Amino acid sequence: MTVSPYHTCRPPGNVSGVLFHNISSWKLEDIWILFFTAHEDSIIVQLQNGEVWELTSCQRFRRDDTSGLNYDYSGRKSSFPCVDGYVYDKSKWSSTVVTQWDLVCNREWLAKVIQPVFMVGVLLGAMVFGHLSDRIGRRFVLWSTSTGMFLFGLAAAFSFNYYSFMIARFLIAMSGSGYLVVVFVYVTEFIGMKSRTWACIQMHSFFAVGTMVVALTGYFVRTWWIYQIVLSTVTVPFVLCCWILPETPFWLLSEGRCEEAQKVVDTIAKWNRARSCKLSELLSLDLNGPVGKEPLEAKKHDLLDLFYDWNVGTRTLTIWLIWFTGCLGFYFFSLNSVNLGGNEYLNLFLMGAVEIPAYIFICLGMDSIGRRKVLVFSLISGALLCGVIMMIPKHYFIWTVVVTMAGKFAIGAAFGLIYLYTAELYPTMVRSLAVGSGSMVSRAGSIMAPFCVYLSDVWNFLPQLLVGILAFISGVLSLMLPETMGRPLATSWEEVAKQDTEKDSSGKSFPITNNTALEKIDVIDSGVSGLSE
Repeated sequence: MTVSPYHTCRPPGNVSGVLFHNISSWKLEDIWILFFTAHEDSIIVQLQNGEVWELTSCQRFRRDDTSGLNYDYSGRKSSFPCVDGYVYDKSKWSSTVVTQWDLVCNREWLAKVIQPVFMVGVLLGAMVFGHLSDRIGRRFVLWSTSTGMFLFGLAAAFSFNYYSFMIARFLIAMSGSGYLVVVFVYVTEFIGMKSRTWACIQMHSFFAVGTMVVALTGYFVRTWWIYQIVLSTVTVPFVLCCWILPETPFWLLSEGRCEEAQKVVDTIAKWNRARSCKLSELLSLDLNGPVGKEPLEAKKHDLLDLFYDWNVGTRTLTIWLIWFTGCLGFYFFSLNSVNLGGNEYLNLFLMGAVEIPAYIFICLGMDSIGRRKVLVFSLISGALLCGVIMMIPKHYFIWTVVVTMAGKFAIGAAFGLIYLYTAELYPTMVRSLAVGSGSMVSRAGSIMAPFCVYLSDVWNFLPQLLVGILAFISGVLSLMLPETMGRPLATSWEEVAKQDTEKDSSGKSFPITNNTALEKIDVIDSGVSGLSE
C-alpha cells in the first residue's frame, strides 16, 4: 500500500517528444523500464509549444535558450518545483497511497511514518482491549474488534485525504491488535489441557496463512484501495456469526455469574455427547444462594496487579523481555529478508510459509519436553544463529540466506510460544491483561525493528549482534520461569505461587482450591464428562 514507485516531475503541458539517453518516445510512461539501470538521470521532454524541459524525480528545469530534444545543452536553465504533480511508474503497481497523495520528495516522510503510526495503534490496542476483555467479557470484545476491522478497513479504502487515511489505519491497528490478544485468551480458556497446546499454537499457523493470503492478494490486486477492501471483507463472516459463540466459563465464574457458566458447560457437554457436571458441587457453592442470584462484585484489575509480589513482578519483567526480543527478532529477520532480492510477493509468501513448520515444532516439543525448555532452546538457538551469520564471509550469500531463515525459524518459534505460555502463567482475572501488556511491549520491538535494520549502516553486523544479545539474555532468564505443561490454568494468586514452588515437578498433581472448577473438569475422566476434549 505504501510502496514508492519510480517517479518524475510532471511537465507543465502536453508532451510531444521524450528522450532518455539514446531512446526517444512519444509518451513519458514508455521510458520507465530504463529506470531500473539509470533512474538518477534526467528525462528530456519537448512540449507541444516548443519548450524543452529537463525532468528529475523531485525537480524540473526549463531551458531558457532555444534547444532541440537532446542532452547537449550548455545554456541557461530555470528551476521550478513540481507544482503540477508527478508521473509514476505504473508497470508494477496501478496505485499506491504514495501515488494517491504524492508522498514523495519533501513529503516522503509522511509515507515513512505510516508503518510506525500503525504499530503505535497495535501497541495501544493490545493494552486497551486486553484490559476491556477482563472487565466486560471476551465475546463482546471479539465482536467489537472484528467489526472495527471491517468498518475502519472500508474507511481507510475510501479516505478522502492522507490524514483521514492515517486515522483509519490507526483504528484498524488498534482493533486488529485487540482482536489478536483476546482471541488467544478465548481459545486458551475454552480448550482442555489435552488439546490446548495444539489449538493455541496452531492459531499462529492461521496467522502465517493470513500473511500468505496478503501476499497473494497483493500480487493479484495492484490498486491499494481495492486491495484494502478485499482484505477488510475477510472479517465479515465472523462479524455475522460471532453471536453464536458463548462467553468463556472461566470469565463468567470470575465475575460470579455461575448460572451462566453452568449453561455454557451444559452446552459443551451436549455437543461432546457427554454427561455434564454441576459447577456448584465442584465449587462448593449454592447457585440458588447469594452467589447465584447476585453476582459478586468483581475487583477491577490494572497493570500493577502484574507486580502482585516480588516473584510475580520478576516473572512479568522476564516475560516482557521475551515478548520484546521475539517481536524485534521476528520483524528484523522479515524486513532484512526483503534484501535477498527477487519477487517481493514471493518473499512475503515464503516469510509466512516458514512460520508453519516452526509452530509444528513447538507443538511437538511443548507436549513432550515442556514449554520452558522449548522456549529456552529457541531463544538460545536464535542467539547462536545470529553469531553464525556474523562469521559467514560476505561472498557466501547463499549460506547467509540459509542461516537467516533458520534464525527466523527459531525466533518465530519463541514468539509463537510466548502467547500461550503467558496465558498459562497468570490467573484468570489478569490473564488478558498479561497477554495484552506483553503484546504491547512486543510492539515496541516491532516499531524499533526498522531502525534496527538501519544499524547496518554503522556496522554491517550490528543488528545481528543486538538481536543475538537480547535473545541470549532472554533465554537465560527463561530458566527461572515455572513449567506449565500438564497443569490446570491458575485462577488465583495462590495457585500462581504454587507454580513457583513446583517448578521442577512433573505436573501430574494439580493444585486444588475452591476456585478451580473448570480445570477440575479438565482432569475428570473423559468417559464421565468428555470436557477435556
